[in-house]
Amino acid sequence: MSVLWRGTWVTKLRIGSGLILFVFAFFHFLNVGFGLLSPSLMDGFQDARQLFTRNLVGGVILHGALLIHAGLALLSLAERRTLRMPAWQALQYGFGLTIPVLLIAHVVHTRIAHELFALNDEMSYIAVLIWNTPDGWMQSLLLLLVWAHGCIGLHFWLRLKPWWRRALPYLIAAAALVPAFALAGFMTEGRRMRALFADPQARAEAMAAFNWPDASTFDILIGIARTGFWIFLGLLALAGIVHFGRRIVRRRRSVRIRYADGPEVTSPRGLTLLEMSRLHGVPHTALCGGRGRCTTCRVVIEEGADLLHPPDPAELNSLRAVKAGPNTRLACQIRPQHPATVFRVFLPDGKRGRAHASQGQERRLVILFLDMRGFTARTAGQLPYDVVFLLNRFFDAIVPPIIAAGGSIDKYLGDGLLAVFETTDEASSARAALRAAADLSAALAAFNLRLEDEGVPPIRIGAGLHLGELVLGEIGAAGSAPRTIIGDTVNTASRLEGMTKELGVEVLVSRTVLTSAGIGTDTLDLVTLELRGVSAPLAALATLSGQDLEHLLTEAASPA
Repeated sequence: MSVLWRGTWVTKLRIGSGLILFVFAFFHFLNVGFGLLSPSLMDGFQDARQLFTRNLVGGVILHGALLIHAGLALLSLAERRTLRMPAWQALQYGFGLTIPVLLIAHVVHTRIAHELFALNDEMSYIAVLIWNTPDGWMQSLLLLLVWAHGCIGLHFWLRLKPWWRRALPYLIAAAALVPAFALAGFMTEGRRMRALFADPQARAEAMAAFNWPDASTFDILIGIARTGFWIFLGLLALAGIVHFGRRIVRRRRSVRIRYADGPEVTSPRGLTLLEMSRLHGVPHTALCGGRGRCTTCRVVIEEGADLLHPPDPAELNSLRAVKAGPNTRLACQIRPQHPATVFRVFLPDGKRGRAHASQGQERRLVILFLDMRGFTARTAGQLPYDVVFLLNRFFDAIVPPIIAAGGSIDKYLGDGLLAVFETTDEASSARAALRAAADLSAALAAFNLRLEDEGVPPIRIGAGLHLGELVLGEIGAAGSAPRTIIGDTVNTASRLEGMTKELGVEVLVSRTVLTSAGIGTDTLDLVTLELRGVSAPLAALATLSGQDLEHLLTEAASPA
């Protein structure tokens, strides 16, 4: 979750307040939709919902989130150096700034009317009040704008998570059903209440139950809504004046930026480098939209680095996370005041999907690094075709158990291989890797029996298993880049495999793999290893044969 919350405090406030409002909107729309099923169900759900939203704590949280989210949108508009942005972001801005215009009247005629005039603002009251009126159409539009705004924001917040991408087809269907359900509920309840109001006696009873406002009360509410509308328009105008005023001032001062392997531009001071790129149409990758929550917009400052402001803590943490080299900065965070020459680390090449795929995805998975022992000595003096024949027979024996357990071969390394167990979560990845290690060891033993019958010395192997963070993505030239894995986890698994030779064992399994697979390590005889290139000592289980892992898998699968 830490990656999702990476960014400045403004970004975190925007995400947090947006999530609160999205949850409220979801249950509110469900509430409206229940009008399709039963008026009593709709009223009962509203009463239950308002236990949370209309107490002191819930009210402060909800209305605080609303004010913070709207305030940050206006602040963002005022502070932006350019209005150029991706289409999805422009859509977000448009929806976000339109919502308050329509929402003010809704809040005034429900919550404020309830607090000031003891109005019983049930869903039935709203339905009959605005049914078949221009206000009814406007509130239906408000529902769609709120839902679309929330869904876009949620998607661009979670889109890098593998589980989100897997669930996306189902989430899209659910996202379409929610507003449809709400609008159907509104239509059903509106028709029911209009029919009920056709009966004078039923109308009088309903109006008494709602504590229906009289004409003077409606005039007061309309006046409050109009005042709120003009206040928001005034704040929006003020944000626009600040935005354009700052642009006019900045035009008097400009800065020259030269892109390595790219154009040279002159841009107003005060913009971020990413905004300068967008302003001048310079391709610049920024997967998170320029919010400082990723490092895909990073650049190497070839000239002028010493004249830049130092990175703030959020930028510094992001750069440290990717072990960025000297003079590397985030284009969305730096505001050049002096001429500079910059090199874009990730340069989109215009091919569909290339920029996204090349940045990869982060996962916590198990890596298996395997190598044949004594390969050079074993094949010395042999004909090349015989060596190839032996290697293919070897891989034919040990690879099927890896595939059967749920692993895939990332690459063959001469007489060894690198496998990754890309399952739904790290627990299943760990269990799959242990199953593969046990089964491939058994398969190798059977293969060695055949070699013995042929008078060929048996093959010995070393394997290291480790679980941790890694990145899966395309690495290579556009159009011919294979999918591969990189990260410290790969290096650690390789070091474990190398230590098997020193310890005279077949398999080394890190403690992380064992615990993730649900295997207790308190009774196991683990060794603590100092591995080259690994910052901290690593505890691992050493086994003379991978088949020794079978009993651990059996114990983990047995009920406690």
